[in-house]
Amino acid sequence: MHIKKKDKVIVLAGKNKGKTGEVLKIFPDKKTAVVAKVNFVKRHTKATQSDPGGIKEKEAPLPVSRLMLVCPKCDKPTRPKCDILPDGKKSRLCRKCGEMIV
Repeated sequence: MHIKKKDKVIVLAGKNKGKTGEVLKIFPDKKTAVVAKVNFVKRHTKATQSDPGGIKEKEAPLPVSRLMLVCPKCDKPTRPKCDILPDGKKSRLCRKCGEMIV
């Protein structure tokens, strides 16, 4: 997958198109990701001893195909390029500015 946890991403399609946020959780088997402050859904929760219940909003997973990585240096959406460093490790590079994405 081209997206990892704590990456800054932009939504490409759907009702949240154009919104940006940080990836909170990745589900590789379903190819989805939860992005902070994007794709809110309402959940009706029953009251418990510790929680008063009611209608709560939370982030729902988005398909990874609708997300694009945002380069931290040039702040533009980019499709990362994979490169192998001299020590044998893989790294992701921005195609626009050439900066390594951590």
